[in-house]
Amino acid sequence: MRLTEMRQLLAAHDIRLTKSLGQNFLHDANQLRRIVAVAELSKADRVLEIGPGLGPLTDLLVEQAGEVLAIEKDVRLVEVLEQRFKVGQATGRSLSGEGTGGTPVLRLVHDDALDYLSHEVRDWSEWKLVANLPYSVASPILVELAQAVLGPRRMVATLQIEVAKRLVAKAGTADYGLLTLLVQLDYEPQGWFKIPASCFFPEPDVDSACVCLVRREQSLLPPEQKDTFASIVKRGFSQRRKMMLKLLKEDWPKQVLAREFERLRLFPQIRAEEVSLEQFAQITQALFGSPK
Repeated sequence: MRLTEMRQLLAAHDIRLTKSLGQNFLHDANQLRRIVAVAELSKADRVLEIGPGLGPLTDLLVEQAGEVLAIEKDVRLVEVLEQRFKVGQATGRSLSGEGTGGTPVLRLVHDDALDYLSHEVRDWSEWKLVANLPYSVASPILVELAQAVLGPRRMVATLQIEVAKRLVAKAGTADYGLLTLLVQLDYEPQGWFKIPASCFFPEPDVDSACVCLVRREQSLLPPEQKDTFASIVKRGFSQRRKMMLKLLKEDWPKQVLAREFERLRLFPQIRAEEVSLEQFAQITQALFGSPK
């Protein structure tokens, strides 16, 4: 979908985009093809798209995947998508015919994506997320999916470049933090590429990037310990410049913490940004079940 087509569609439906919804639509065909290439799609794939907008990425997903579930919050854009793809929310029909397992190729849902993911109990383990995520909700959406018991096997997301850097960060770097750890516990970054602001309409004030995250074959922690992991990480980064051991002592036994820090050869003065994902996982195993 070219930029001129986007403008014409918006004008024809008298739609003025809303900044609060993060409505910056990617129109550059080369960048769209790069995103889909990273997703490594086949007709056997089921794809979750969040924030399809006018559907430029949806066009390619429907063409290459077996099933696409698109969630759009803006009712005005839902109406445009229904007309473009000849699809209704209730039936999920598509001119492309049937997809994976006899399901519709494209199903359209009018909903807030975060609300949908929070309340819709679903096995996403055989799905892939491929989406140009709204800036305002990109991080919580990725955390929600990454922490799901059965999360997507691959997540290819376009988002603000600062968020992308945090998703792929390593310990000891400025971008390493809470978001890094909550996502990387179950997902390994497989690279990213920058997308200039000029590729979007309207142009955002910042550059964007596409990040590829692949679910680990085996999680670093069992499901029952992940809440403890999240609590430890959140406490450790609650005051970034303070010593992590001092912060954790507010919630967990001093003796257990001292013993684990010594075993992992972590200096008592160390800050959370210097502690690796694997070390956080080992601290979690030691503290799991310990009374606060």
